[in-house]
Amino acid sequence: MTSSVIFSFTKSLLFNRCSSSTLRHPLIWNSTAFLATASTSPKINVNVGTIGHIDHGKTTLTSAITRVQAKKGFAKHIKFDEIDKGKEEKKRGITINVAHIGYESPARRYSHTDCPGHSDFIKNMICGTSQMDVAVLVIAATDGVMEQTKEHLILAKQVGVKNMVIFINKADLVEEDVLDLVEIEARELLTIHGFDGDATPVIRGSALAALEGQDISCIERLLEALDSLPEPNRNDKDTFVMPIGSKTAITGRGTVVVGTLERGILKKGDKVEIKGDGQTLQTTASDIHVFGKSVKEVRAGEHCGVLCRGVKAETVKRGMWAGHPGAITITNRVKVELYLLSEAENGRKIGIRTGFTDKMYCSTWDQVGRFDMNNELLMPGEHTSATVLLMKDMPLRKGMPFTLREGSSKTTIARGIISDLEEHVAVEMAGRVDDQLDDFLWGKNDVSDYLKK
Repeated sequence: MTSSVIFSFTKSLLFNRCSSSTLRHPLIWNSTAFLATASTSPKINVNVGTIGHIDHGKTTLTSAITRVQAKKGFAKHIKFDEIDKGKEEKKRGITINVAHIGYESPARRYSHTDCPGHSDFIKNMICGTSQMDVAVLVIAATDGVMEQTKEHLILAKQVGVKNMVIFINKADLVEEDVLDLVEIEARELLTIHGFDGDATPVIRGSALAALEGQDISCIERLLEALDSLPEPNRNDKDTFVMPIGSKTAITGRGTVVVGTLERGILKKGDKVEIKGDGQTLQTTASDIHVFGKSVKEVRAGEHCGVLCRGVKAETVKRGMWAGHPGAITITNRVKVELYLLSEAENGRKIGIRTGFTDKMYCSTWDQVGRFDMNNELLMPGEHTSATVLLMKDMPLRKGMPFTLREGSSKTTIARGIISDLEEHVAVEMAGRVDDQLDDFLWGKNDVSDYLKK
């Protein structure tokens, strides 16, 4: 096999792969609210999310879906302000933290993630998409495809989102020929990034009109499109593992960790390990909630909150994983296959040298990592193998995709997959604390001095 064929295959692989009343209060400030659903039937759960550029109508669409489904007895209406309610969001009028909403159709139950569209808070969006089964790409007809439209789509593909639905919003504000052009542009964009642009369902409508009850047909068509997509594959045979997206303290009882089960089955009373960020915690799942209801067990693909007995909230961080004892491996040193995005792929204009250090995003966590590459220089559009040294031990396994984001430009510059795990290596932080390192990292490009073997 020629080197060019090997490179082509590797690039393709990398490119195509982030019962107690006490438990009724919001889980994590404006991050997750467990909202009651109307049915207790054993419907398949599908994780869906709205992605797209800021102010294109993602949160309005999310609220409109719950309003329409609430009228049919399949949801509780969640108002816009209840989703977009954070102090910073109120002040700036944008969604920052990921919000999780529950609703149903006659055929399925949906756990809906409303992802932020502001570039300063893209790490929350990566967390939100890390376990989506399907994404609804919201594009305002008045603007067309914008910067974060492309970035969200790239990130969705990177974390493994298989299915996509396009919702062209604000369709009542433009002429029909403009809608046609926006649809063509959107389909081409999906095709460029590895989705089936021709077969992807496209819904045109006005989320605001639907929210106000004027025309709900676009929401009905959207739900029909979601119901028609293939059922996601679930692995409930292996041991339980759940990446943690958020947490909250329950006074006198422990800490609720919130996330979507990646695999396995968790039952109330099971022993649980929480691992990552350089630590391992032992606990018991004393209660499990799914959108406001205490349940006996949850399965792969379900979004839930797990009350972990005796765990202090300050010891748990987003990006840690919960799992059955022995199910999770943590380390700070891995082998990876790395592809540096070209300028045409919205990546870098110049290459990076071995020892390049920046933030690596994987599953629901992000960590500073140093990339020791097999070759001295990696140019945009090229692939290499590398060894990555992280600041702390994090949950990892072979085959996991990751994204590398450049601190100075706050853009995605590389994609990769974990090829092998290695033993822990001691890391000295040169006397700096995490917050100071974060401040430095996001202001400059080279932080090599902050990581030493």
